[in-house]
Amino acid sequence: MLLSLEDPAQFAPSLGFDALVGTLRAVAEPTRLRLVALLGQEELTVTEIGRVIGQSQPRTSRHLRLLVDAGILERAPEGAFVYYRLAEDRPEAGLARAVAALTPATDTTVAADLEALARVRQARLQAAIAYRDAHANELASLQDLYVGEAAVEGALLDMLTGDEPIGRLLDIGTGSGRILELLAPHSEQSVGLDVDHEMLALARASLGEAQLARVTVRHGDLHRPPFEAGSFDVAVMHHVLHLLDSPDGAIADAARLLRPGGRLLVADFAPHELEQLRSLHGHRRLGIADAELHAWAAQAGLTTEAERTLPPSGGTGQLTVRLWLLRASSPGELAAGEAVTGR
Repeated sequence: MLLSLEDPAQFAPSLGFDALVGTLRAVAEPTRLRLVALLGQEELTVTEIGRVIGQSQPRTSRHLRLLVDAGILERAPEGAFVYYRLAEDRPEAGLARAVAALTPATDTTVAADLEALARVRQARLQAAIAYRDAHANELASLQDLYVGEAAVEGALLDMLTGDEPIGRLLDIGTGSGRILELLAPHSEQSVGLDVDHEMLALARASLGEAQLARVTVRHGDLHRPPFEAGSFDVAVMHHVLHLLDSPDGAIADAARLLRPGGRLLVADFAPHELEQLRSLHGHRRLGIADAELHAWAAQAGLTTEAERTLPPSGGTGQLTVRLWLLRASSPGELAAGEAVTGR
């Protein structure tokens, strides 16, 4: 939802008087207002922020610390780096974003920051292109085996973007961030999770180039996700399960992150006999059988709502892609179940 100062009630009653004054005081300083405007675009490291605003790291870090203490920004350690971004679901961050949005893009300082941010994005993109090129052949060899990602993405979009809004989206095992690019325009907020630092760097570069709003990526293990239970409306696992030793546990962990009535879309390969995919692409399982997926979903409290099959497209194609749309119980269903069981 786009926030604006025309409706002060959107920040209340979450923001009390003292918090309101504290938030306004925190952003009522030129550098900190620039930081809020900048980090409203995308998350950045201290080094990247310093390159944009042209200030020393100690001075930049002091301003960042004040904004974190005010509940406007949050810091996310990731390997050797720390990324800063606007705090999620905090009214202080919403108010600060709305204040920063009042600064016109034609302002000299703001325009200079946006130009410098474009240079940071370009540097990220060049590094991402080098990584992508280094792995292009192995990726192409896998994609030649099935119908292709365009068809998979089309089916995924069709299954998720009907009459029901996506709301808050989590892409589990986000990789290059392609699913975030695809679904972010249809969601209120999108988050990608991955344990691979290089893939997260690639995702940030791609998302920065696309300049998508309300999209972030997080470092973390899908079995220990850094999110509260019941905090997402939709989760996606796109070509993830076949890479895992415990796909049943991953389904259960994803289910815990869904709000009542939330949806989990799984896209993966049907069972096959291409043993070479274990050594060439690190596949732990040679596809996912319907019976397995249905059993894992039931154990996690999910029901199967829709399924789709994408057969190989001739030529060298040998893999069938399956998509399963799963749904968590709604509040009414949970209450009915408890009544039946006498709980």
